Amino acid sequence: MAKLEDQLSLLGRKTEYKQDYAPEVLEAFDNKHPENDYWVRFNCPEFTSLCPITGQPDFAEIRISYLPDVKMVESKSLKLYLFSFRNHGAFHEDCVNIIMKDLIRLMDPKYIEVTGIFTPRGGISIYPYANYGRSGTKYEEMAMHRLMNHE
Repeated sequence: MAKLEDQLSLLGRKTEYKQDYAPEVLEAFDNKHPENDYWVRFNCPEFTSLCPITGQPDFAEIRISYLPDVKMVESKSLKLYLFSFRNHGAFHEDCVNIIMKDLIRLMDPKYIEVTGIFTPRGGISIYPYANYGRSGTKYEEMAMHRLMNHE
């Protein structure tokens, strides 16, 4: 297992905010309990992005829940990554799927789900949900079950 300070470069340094979509800021560290199935949940209530057509700001709470395997996402890097959407034009559904896919590439979790609870615009709220379970495992079955029974 690598030393924590060798895996993480953002903690303890001056925070630099990227002005557009920046998946490269995401960092992972070793899970000390990969043999256990347990949930890690992030609630990110200050997410903003831009409508790709009008340029109007969209506001949301992003909820990320996952079952880690070998790697876990570092929370400061996640904060900076989510901030990088601030000037990025993407539809709500795209944001949720992009976030999920970037976290899968970073961590290769057993299971992950991402929900966007976007504030209304034009009198309509949109709550996109995406999930993934590792192929060929019980987590793939879990993903299908949770998707089919999602409220």
